Amino acid sequence: MSQETRRFMRLIVFFDLPTVSKADKRAYTVFHRFLVQDGYEMLQWSVYARIANGEDDVRKHQQRLVVNLPNKGSVRCMKVSEKQYAAMDILVGTLTVQEEKIGKQQLLLF
Repeated sequence: MSQETRRFMRLIVFFDLPTVSKADKRAYTVFHRFLVQDGYEMLQWSVYARIANGEDDVRKHQQRLVVNLPNKGSVRCMKVSEKQYAAMDILVGTLTVQEEKIGKQQLLLF
């Protein structure tokens, strides 16, 4: 795929994992650490997002996500374009650290 046809996308991961038993808590911790190490930023509790450079990168990170899924709970992944992500309104709360540093409009320029 050429550079002209590449589009920046966002992968948004929503999860709800049990934390009742010690094994559940460990699975939660392992999954959370994977997300952070794979470049995901926390948008809010149990909602993480990362930027991906084109469909190939999206598929790669979705496959990595599948490999690291916990055995219990609910995990969902949504792919949105950078333009759709930038149009997201914050109704209550503040921007994440990454959004403050870069700014939504600057990401659209890449």
